[in-house]
Amino acid sequence: MALDESPSTGPGRGAVVVTVLATAVVVGAVGYSLGRVSTFGNSPPGSTSAEAGFTRDMQVHHIQGVEMAMIIREITEDEGLRFLAYDIATTQTHQAGQLYGWLTEWGLRQAGSEPPMTWMMDFVPPGEDGEPGPHTMGTLMPGMATSAQMAELSAASGIEAERLFLRLMIAHHQGALEMAEAVLDRTTHPGVRTFADAVLLSQASEIDLMTSMLAERAD
Repeated sequence: MALDESPSTGPGRGAVVVTVLATAVVVGAVGYSLGRVSTFGNSPPGSTSAEAGFTRDMQVHHIQGVEMAMIIREITEDEGLRFLAYDIATTQTHQAGQLYGWLTEWGLRQAGSEPPMTWMMDFVPPGEDGEPGPHTMGTLMPGMATSAQMAELSAASGIEAERLFLRLMIAHHQGALEMAEAVLDRTTHPGVRTFADAVLLSQASEIDLMTSMLAERAD
């Protein structure tokens, strides 16, 4: 689906997701070149390194962000939200491709042998009450929506869908900030640090925007 199509003319959401995932892999060809530039002069990170773990996990994280953005873009008629969704989808598709390219350049598999977030085992995700809780293997990456939440978003409509998307995407972006901060504490790799700094800058700005958009849609 072309990103400027209206919600009423696009294909089914499943087809959209398949298209997004395929696009991320195609963009990986560009990311491969970017990876060569960003890793030049540095020893490739190992498969269990923080750099590799961050790259794999953030790629998965970004792909879900793209999926959420494409879902709401099909649902909403609000032009401001459609523009934001377009920006999130295109930016994170490009970045997912760049991450794919890094792993290719480093000679690493796209999927690691360790569970997600192993590289940030000292990360303590918040519990339901907002207070820090223990980290366990298999915990969702910070900010990731559950399957139930994704299904709820897909089934929602109107302003309720917009509110749900904004709440989920704010949490998703906050999770990305935590991951970016975590890798900055663990790497000296210039390419990875530049990428993480860009995530911090862009997604913090989008959190501010989405918070104001959510406030405008308050009950």
